[in-house]
Amino acid sequence: MPIIDLLDYAGVAVFAATGALAASRKQLDIIGFIFLAAVTGIGGGTLRDLILDVPVLWVADPAYILVCALVAVTVFFTAHLFESRYKLLLWLDAIGLSAYCVMGAAKGYAVTGSATVAIVMGVLTSTFGGILRDMLAGEPSVLMRPEIYVTAALSGAATYTFLAEAGLPVIVATLSGVIVAFIVRGGALKNGWTFKPYRARPGRKPEDIM
Repeated sequence: MPIIDLLDYAGVAVFAATGALAASRKQLDIIGFIFLAAVTGIGGGTLRDLILDVPVLWVADPAYILVCALVAVTVFFTAHLFESRYKLLLWLDAIGLSAYCVMGAAKGYAVTGSATVAIVMGVLTSTFGGILRDMLAGEPSVLMRPEIYVTAALSGAATYTFLAEAGLPVIVATLSGVIVAFIVRGGALKNGWTFKPYRARPGRKPEDIM
């Protein structure tokens, strides 16, 4: 199986696990686990394929749904073994983001031949599932956390795309993109890397703008 296809299944499985962990935090039943796992696992890929106007991954290959269901059932019976499920969720999300930003970029580049589209697809593919997960589970959105998040996906997708355009072997571009994304997101989680946030300034008096 080509490395890009492996990344696709790996990204779906890892994101599905984060969805199931979110379900465990909300003490849902096993159907809730499967639903959140599936939404998280295939959400980003579905958005990507709809935008690119190609067959949606889980419609073309129902095995993706089975992967999500299997992961959900596994987490249902093992989630209690972990001391901090939210910390595990964040680290699994980092792994899924690293794999899926490259997968999304690879598919976007293969379909359109555009580096810009490839990078955008990488970011959307790797972040949308997590956004859906947090919204449905009522969790604080990972997108709104102070640590660097979208930038990690952007870094991985851009690394893959630039190396692919430079003609490097697929495996080199792929592994480089995954590693860069994980270093950025993992470093942000471990060390609290962040950009300087916007700070509101006092508004001007009405008479000053007349």
